[in-house]
Amino acid sequence: MATGEVFNVGSAHRQTPLGVSSPYGITSRKLCMWLFIASDAMTFGALMVAYGYLRVGSAQWPRPFDFSPSILNATTMTFVLLTSSLTMAMAVRAARGSNRSSTIQWLLATLALGILFVVLHLREWAGLYHEGVRLFQNPWGTPNFGAAFFSLTGLHIFHVSAGVIYLACVAIGVGRGTTNSDDVEISGLYWCFVDLVWMFVFPLVYLMSIRIA
Repeated sequence: MATGEVFNVGSAHRQTPLGVSSPYGITSRKLCMWLFIASDAMTFGALMVAYGYLRVGSAQWPRPFDFSPSILNATTMTFVLLTSSLTMAMAVRAARGSNRSSTIQWLLATLALGILFVVLHLREWAGLYHEGVRLFQNPWGTPNFGAAFFSLTGLHIFHVSAGVIYLACVAIGVGRGTTNSDDVEISGLYWCFVDLVWMFVFPLVYLMSIRIA
């Protein structure tokens, strides 16, 4: 099948493999993704509540992030993820329009932005590690900060990294003609969820912990 040829097969079908119409009006794969997102949102929500509880309950909770470079770096990461949501939306739009080459290009752009986010975040981790922050060690105050910070941000990095691999598989599938527009849209649901979670992590972890001179 030539590049740019129609691959949007199955997006209009809402049936199970046995030919029975889905009672939810969406494919089983999309329903499973929504259920996964709901359960994962509870996991992130629990971690954020735990982080907030430790922060409020610790008199020596540190404010380790200077405006430059930490907050600027985190702001750049936020911009990268927001941009990746846009490129992911463009990939879904191209897939719905049966434009294979454009879909692959937008997926690769999203993938590249995801990798950039991970690199920037790992650089932030390296800086904190260099300053002496460990899972249960913190040079500025309560040792719980390291465990809370690395657990919450580490889980998010894991999700972004998994999303990068996921998008790579979808892009390969689009290129081979084994992936349809529904698959692209489902991957977009996951990616936008990961981006949305960061919109809560960023102010909770970074903006509320700016170092006061």
